[in-house]
Amino acid sequence: MRWTQLFVPTLRENPGGADSTSHRLLLRAGYIRQLMAGHYSLLPLAMRVRAKIMEVIRQEMNRIGGQEFLLPVMHPAEVWQRTGRWTGMGEEMFRLTDRKGADVALGMTHEEIFTLVALELSSYRELPQIWYQIQTKLRDEPRPKSGLLRVREFTMKDSYSFDLDEAGLDRSFDLHHEAYSRIFTRLAIPFIPAEASSGTMGGSTSVEFVAPCEAGEDDVVKCPTGDYAANVEKATSPAAAVQDAAAVPPAEQFATPGVQTIADLEAAPHGVPGERQVKTLTYVLGGQLTLVLLRGDHTLMEQKLVDQTGAPAIRPAHPDEVKAALGASPGSLGAVGVSDLPVIADTALRGRRDMVTGANADGFHLRHVDVERDIVVGRWADLRRVGGGDPCPRCGRPLEQFRAVEVGHIFKLGRRYSEALGGSVLDDQGKARTLVMGSYGIGVERALATIVEVHHDQAGIVWPFQVAPFELAVVPLATGDAAAAEVAERLYAELVAAGVDAMIDDRPDHPGAKLTDVELVGIPYRLVVGPRGLADGVVELTARRSGETVRVPVEDAVAQVGEAIARARAEAEAVGLQDLLR
Repeated sequence: MRWTQLFVPTLRENPGGADSTSHRLLLRAGYIRQLMAGHYSLLPLAMRVRAKIMEVIRQEMNRIGGQEFLLPVMHPAEVWQRTGRWTGMGEEMFRLTDRKGADVALGMTHEEIFTLVALELSSYRELPQIWYQIQTKLRDEPRPKSGLLRVREFTMKDSYSFDLDEAGLDRSFDLHHEAYSRIFTRLAIPFIPAEASSGTMGGSTSVEFVAPCEAGEDDVVKCPTGDYAANVEKATSPAAAVQDAAAVPPAEQFATPGVQTIADLEAAPHGVPGERQVKTLTYVLGGQLTLVLLRGDHTLMEQKLVDQTGAPAIRPAHPDEVKAALGASPGSLGAVGVSDLPVIADTALRGRRDMVTGANADGFHLRHVDVERDIVVGRWADLRRVGGGDPCPRCGRPLEQFRAVEVGHIFKLGRRYSEALGGSVLDDQGKARTLVMGSYGIGVERALATIVEVHHDQAGIVWPFQVAPFELAVVPLATGDAAAAEVAERLYAELVAAGVDAMIDDRPDHPGAKLTDVELVGIPYRLVVGPRGLADGVVELTARRSGETVRVPVEDAVAQVGEAIARARAEAEAVGLQDLLR
């Protein structure tokens, strides 16, 4: 491929509005252009990288027995209504009405649609099945940002497993876990498997594959020993123990004028530490006003509340709703004496005595509260947000917290979708058994952007060899030098004939501009042909990652460059083969 024939609109300056490294570099290096918020055009270089990423994914999915499908992106509302996700997906689902008045959705995931295909399975002998596709997804993301990291239109590899029982699901889940580990290793994406919330997908278990990255939007905690990692939406940690009295007198009201927050009550003259306060939050869960209680020094993780209650809709209560129900404003609320509203309490409050909470009267609180004696708790749940410094639930060491990009997610769905849609097979006794399902996803363009986030330098992108748009750039430096141009053209033609995925920068541009662009674009090797080198009978081969340059005799250039490319290929392929050789 010739640069003069290739569309690579590089930019000399950093584009305005690019809020992450990958966004900035992919725009500058001519890989992407924005159409509108959350929607990007992938230009030729990006398409070459994307194709290589998808090939790695296909190889590993095929290795575990996956079969590739391509299902429609537009879905009838009825199938989503049967599983309850037509409304459960909220505003992120693109919904429209066709010319006949039928409600349809643009697919943001395909659990329902693959389950419909699975209705043609009839016998346990056909199981297990692993089906996958690489296809466009659309989500009405409220805050698209960071280029390809958070978008509204993207390509996903989504796969689905169908098994007879939970033991089969465990095997399919483990196969995907291993395949994902190989995929991200081969793509040179550093990753950590972390426990995660299943969210709107449902099911019993899910694991995120996260890449540590400041541009990420997930907060993850991990144990320094490596024996525990979790998204903070799921993470657990034992709360620090607090010594309480064996018994306390009845709760009594006391005046707290002007006290509106936990910090206000901690300050003089009251001096009540956060661990001795009961924080009362008010939420509307599925249309029902609910009191949510935590220790004063703890923070609610809202996703845990969603997961624990399964509420189809959740929002903080409005002040007027709170006033009407409890007779007080936020800051003076409590659950003592409340019997007509649901109360959910964090497990760190279980058994606590001598606590302080709002009295449901503005300007007053209650002290000597015994939580289990004085409050009717309808449900105990792990609700608090775990963060860095909290003890590991397995070994007690302080957890570390970091920002990360979710590059993959695997779920044990169980029977949720197959029950709703009637998916079953006959077992060896002739009895109908509901299919047990798993769901597994990788965002292709997000993987591409994550690679850039972790593989770049001051000059631009530094693609890992296995996904680079080209393996080698031949760069003739002297404009108008017929001898240099002839040698460069000959070497380029011979290298392509030898199987090297090469391009030649045949633009009549200044040498500095050409070298800058080649580095910005991130091609792993460049072969520079210039008059000064040719005067000594050599050309220069430079490795993009290390910057190491080797002077190579012109007559040996094709052989030596070919050997360097072959070694790089072998190293890349070895990453994918190492698990098979164990």
